[in-house]
Amino acid sequence: MDFDLIVIGSGPGGYVAAIRASQLGLKTAVVERAETGGICLNWGCIPTKALLKSAQAYQYAKHAADYGIRVEGEVKPDFSAIVARSRGVAETMGKGVQFLLGKYKVETIAGEAFLKPGKVVSVKMNADGTTKEFTAKHIILATGSRSKVLPNLPQDGKKIIGYRQAMTLPERPESMIVVGSGAIGSEFAHFYQSMGTKVTLVEFMPQIVPVEDADSASQLSRSFRKNGMKVLVEASVEKVETEGEKCKVFIKTKKGEEIHECDIVLSAVGVVPNTDNIGLEELGVKTERGKIVTDEFGRTNVEGLYAIGDITPGPALAHVASREAKVCVEKIAGLDPVPVDYANIPGCTYTSPEIASVGLTEKKALEAGFQIKTGRVPFTASGKATAMGSRDGFVKVIFDAATGLLLGCHMTGENVTEMIAEAVMVRQQKITAHDIMHAVHPHPTLSESFLEAVEAAYGECVHC
Repeated sequence: MDFDLIVIGSGPGGYVAAIRASQLGLKTAVVERAETGGICLNWGCIPTKALLKSAQAYQYAKHAADYGIRVEGEVKPDFSAIVARSRGVAETMGKGVQFLLGKYKVETIAGEAFLKPGKVVSVKMNADGTTKEFTAKHIILATGSRSKVLPNLPQDGKKIIGYRQAMTLPERPESMIVVGSGAIGSEFAHFYQSMGTKVTLVEFMPQIVPVEDADSASQLSRSFRKNGMKVLVEASVEKVETEGEKCKVFIKTKKGEEIHECDIVLSAVGVVPNTDNIGLEELGVKTERGKIVTDEFGRTNVEGLYAIGDITPGPALAHVASREAKVCVEKIAGLDPVPVDYANIPGCTYTSPEIASVGLTEKKALEAGFQIKTGRVPFTASGKATAMGSRDGFVKVIFDAATGLLLGCHMTGENVTEMIAEAVMVRQQKITAHDIMHAVHPHPTLSESFLEAVEAAYGECVHC
């Protein structure tokens, strides 16, 4: 065999798998057909956060007077410079991953991979188009996902676009309709609204950010509307006409059909796994609904073949892929890793206000039959949030009344994505509500609102 392990894909699942394998002494290669770091680093998580940071800086500058700062003249965003900065951030992080792969002596093969029987990976090389074959004792598929295309929203890359084009538009559109209000749709809706684009957000479900707790969805919806965004729920885009100068968008609502015009339609209705044209059928790899079926260690039904990340049934999140990568590789190396706890995965949406959550929503906790205690503390009661000028939001906790264990935590507000890890650890270590209340939290911080929400659940909160 040429290698102990070949990893196909270099995103947050693939490159983590390759580096961890090398750390454990496995001779490893990673095959990548595009940019090192995959979609997350180059066209997803990282560059979008750079765009959102620019939006935040612009809003701070516009409202500098609220903080006692005088700004002479009109504050304007330089859209092309904002996009260029975002691309620069992605490039910097990509070089970092390339450095790490080199540091750990992972061989990088640039090309498009195809699986063959006998643990063979055939690669069409990017450099010259020739085909080379490599063998390995173990092969991990980490090929990620791409933007989902609906039949009534065919993406042309110009008037109807996906998230990739949304990051590099040559100029800011005057108007945009965003279809889908998950993390991707809501973040882009917030970014473009902050830049001055007139945005309409369309969601098929009864609330935006449908996987989140109803309180979080309501808070974000209020904030969006307060900033001038039009939000339509229980609505669907039936068709888009792009022949004229503007897009004509036909939207079905509870009140009937509405026709809206805009410059750009952004389709953010989800992603599909990259499982086509890589040889799964030839090897007889078991799939369900387009995703590869694996066990708790990433093993497929084909001996020596593994899958992690967006191409498997778990949540399509970068941090999930990274954890799955370590579990999978450590099992290959003969260690005894702890499988991923999919019930304790944090989710983050980087809008303004941000949303962060883990565990059950209040509705799901009640549907599961739990007797619950809930606590909710608004950031209007937080001295730190008030000093920051960011009082929109809250921390909400849901406990099992019988055991005092945390069933779910839902946060909405400035920087809450940096706070949710505490709730994840509380759930993982089965720390009770009373244990949390005995842990002193620093003041003034946003994090003390988590403590106070726990106190509120048990009738002990002083500030709420």
